[in-house]
Amino acid sequence: MTGFGARLYAAMRERGPLCVGIDPHASLLDAWGLPDTPEGLREFSLTVVDQLGGIVPALKPQSAFFERHGSAGVAVLEEVLAAARDAGVATILDVKRGDIGSTMSGYAEAYLRPGAPLEADSITLSPYLGPGSLDPAVRLAREHGKGVFVLALTSNPEGASVQHARPRTAPIPDGGAHLPGSGSPFGASP
Repeated sequence: MTGFGARLYAAMRERGPLCVGIDPHASLLDAWGLPDTPEGLREFSLTVVDQLGGIVPALKPQSAFFERHGSAGVAVLEEVLAAARDAGVATILDVKRGDIGSTMSGYAEAYLRPGAPLEADSITLSPYLGPGSLDPAVRLAREHGKGVFVLALTSNPEGASVQHARPRTAPIPDGGAHLPGSGSPFGASP
């Protein structure tokens, strides 16, 4: 079995390095003249797969924009992932999951198990709970020739306060308890 990295590398050599995000947020759907509904998600997302599936090496659906529409949105995401598979384009499902034990195993099964309704070629993971928390996903990815992308340094400016932190006297979570500009401990406001 050829692993995800080798397959993605081959696709990039053939089609170039562009990975196209599928981020159907409300303002983008509006700009396309589509309703912010599961039907709008479907039309936008399947159009992207149809038009770019044979041109780019990878598509990266952002799960949150589908999940915000509940089970109907998740059903659309299932369609999008299946359409991408049929088009022969790699999928990077942007879920940024990171949890411990059986919960992480559940996420891994949902996205990386062959035949799962939300099966993707790879997923994004968050290591905040420790590198070992990602083991179930890494293990399943290896077993099935899938991939994982682990967040390390992100492009959002507000991430720097945590990602570049060099605590001297207190652990990072203590600093996170007081969000900049909030004036109060996180979660303390009604």
